[in-house]
Amino acid sequence: RTGDLVKWTENGELIYLGRKDHQVSIRGFRIELSEIEAQLLALDLVQEAVVTTVKDASDQDALVAYVITDKETDTLKENLKRILPEYMVPSWIIKLDQLPMTVNGKVDLKALPAPD
Repeated sequence: RTGDLVKWTENGELIYLGRKDHQVSIRGFRIELSEIEAQLLALDLVQEAVVTTVKDASDQDALVAYVITDKETDTLKENLKRILPEYMVPSWIIKLDQLPMTVNGKVDLKALPAPD
């Protein structure tokens, strides 16, 4: 019911495997990544967007957005700051010419470039 995926070990312990939805925890806040993507796509400036997490310099999870847009990413970040809580604004917004896709037509998250 919580959305967490776990498995039982032989000695009765639970091992956390991840989430079955796209919800992540950043600095104690539960965030649905699709909510941030929807806000990016609602901006007339963005044609496509995907949001994921990466490890930052202090080995903490941080949000990163990959977008297809003609505008500067600073403009997008300022727009997001007006409509989203601070903890939901991605640390990085990376502009791409196109999103990498798998053979099944889904965004290939593993092929996205790491932020600088």
